Amino acid sequence: MYEDDGGFEGGECPACSDPAYQVLFEATDRLYRSTKKKFRIVECTRCGLMRLAHRPGAFDFSRYLPQGHRVPPEETAACCIERFCRRLVTKDNLRFVRRALNDAGEAGPVLDFGCDGELLLGALRREGIGAFGVGPGLAEAAAIAARTGAPEVCASIADSPFPANSCAAITMFHVLEHRGDPFVYVVAARELLRPGGRLIVQVPNAACWQCLLLGENWSGFDVPRNLVHFRAGDIQALLEACDFEIVRRKFFALQDNPACLATSLAPWLDPVVRRARGVAEQAAIKFAKDLLYCALVIAAVPFALLEAACRAGSTVTIEARKRAER
Repeated sequence: MYEDDGGFEGGECPACSDPAYQVLFEATDRLYRSTKKKFRIVECTRCGLMRLAHRPGAFDFSRYLPQGHRVPPEETAACCIERFCRRLVTKDNLRFVRRALNDAGEAGPVLDFGCDGELLLGALRREGIGAFGVGPGLAEAAAIAARTGAPEVCASIADSPFPANSCAAITMFHVLEHRGDPFVYVVAARELLRPGGRLIVQVPNAACWQCLLLGENWSGFDVPRNLVHFRAGDIQALLEACDFEIVRRKFFALQDNPACLATSLAPWLDPVVRRARGVAEQAAIKFAKDLLYCALVIAAVPFALLEAACRAGSTVTIEARKRAER
C-alpha cells in the first residue's frame, strides 16, 4: 500500500508550483526500517525536480526519524574509533566554511541550521569562530550545547531570534532535502545574512554516478526522510531564484561521498544504521563490523573522487553570496 500520511499522492512542485508529475519508482525505508509502507518518488513534468509525492505540511516527518543513531558516550574501542573518524572527516566541511568566511572578510557569527551539525559546530568554536546552532528540539538543543559548548537555539529558521542582516554566514548541511518548502528556508537565510554574507548549502546530488548505477538503492534517497531530491542544477536554480549568486561548488565531501556508496552497498554494516535498527551485538562482532564498514568506505574513496572530479559526486556543496539589494 502507499503511505497516506494525510497528504500523499498530490501537492505542487516546491520549485515551480506545477502539480503534474510522473512516477519514477516506489520504495520503502531501506535504511532504518522505520516503516514497511511504500512511498512514491516522482518527477515534476515541468521543471524535472524529484520529490516524495506528498502535499507540503501534511507529512509527519518525525514519525520516520531514526532513534539512537548518535555515537554513544561509551569508551569502547569501536565508539572511540567512530568518534575519531567523524571528527576527522568533519574537517573537510570546516575548511569549506572557513574559506567562505575568509573570502567574505568576516569572522562571524555563523549560524548552523540542522539536526546533526554538532561536530561542525564544535569545530567552529574551537577555531575561535562565533557559531550558534539552531535546531527544532529543546532537549536536543540542550544536549548539543552541553557537548559542544556552543549556544544552541530551539527555533525554526523562519522565527529565529537573530535580527536581520546580523550573520556573516549560515550553514545548512543536509537540511534542505528534508524540507517540503526549501524556498522558505533559503529566503529566511537571506534576511539574516549581512550584505555579502555567505550561505553554505550541502545536499545529496541525485545527478551523481552512484544514483545512476544503483537507482532506488542509492542511500542518498533516504526514503521517506528526504522530501526533495536535488540535482546540482536544481539547488543552484533555487539559490539564484532567492537572490543569491553562486561563488563556488564542490562535489566531494569526505564525510559523505565514500560513506554514501558504502552504505548503499551494505547498509547492514553501517554503524549508524545498526544503532537505529536496534541491532543487538556482542562487542567483538560490533568491532568486526565497524572495521569491515571502515574498509568498505576506504575502498569507495577512489570511485567517489573520480565521480566528484567529473562534477557528478554524490553530494554538492555550494557557497552562495547574498546578492546586493537593487
